[in-house]
Amino acid sequence: MAEQESEDPRKIRSRNRLLDAAAELLLSGGIEAVTIDAVVRTSKVARTTLYRHFDSSTQLLAATFDRLLPPPAAAPTTGPLRTRLIELLYHQATLISQAPMQLTTLAWLALSPEVADQGSALAALRHRFIEQHRAPFEEVLANPDTAAQLGDYDTELALLQLVGPILTAKLVGFERDDRADCVRIVDDFLAARRAGR
Repeated sequence: MAEQESEDPRKIRSRNRLLDAAAELLLSGGIEAVTIDAVVRTSKVARTTLYRHFDSSTQLLAATFDRLLPPPAAAPTTGPLRTRLIELLYHQATLISQAPMQLTTLAWLALSPEVADQGSALAALRHRFIEQHRAPFEEVLANPDTAAQLGDYDTELALLQLVGPILTAKLVGFERDDRADCVRIVDDFLAARRAGR
């Protein structure tokens, strides 16, 4: 029975209308604009129908963020390590710069108390968001050729050293996301790793 319900075109249409309305509100007014009343009014979908799809406004917001977030970069598979890291970091910097939804999502996830509840939609979104954005870096950094060049190192710390400056610059209002910055960050990272060997 539940399987038939999930394939019901009316259910799919109403869910899409709710998510479209929530996305429109989020993009135009921020997180505070995405209230149950506003989504019901904008979507023209009944409140009871909304609660059939989403248990709470947090679950609705998590589904909306999930829908709006662009996919992360694929890890470059060819070329020297330096070039692959620069390309990957530059893509991430561009994504962060051109998609403020990334930072909005990070801030919302960081501030929400429901993230601690591992069964929540919010926790699932947080996990997916983190895995998608760290996976390309881990693919490059966990490669045996990389380990041979850089020696033994902590992949998570390496990720923080590479992406941290880009996120910090954006969070504090510095508009520095050009390729030259990415080159400097990668070169500093590689020089520090080689010096530490």
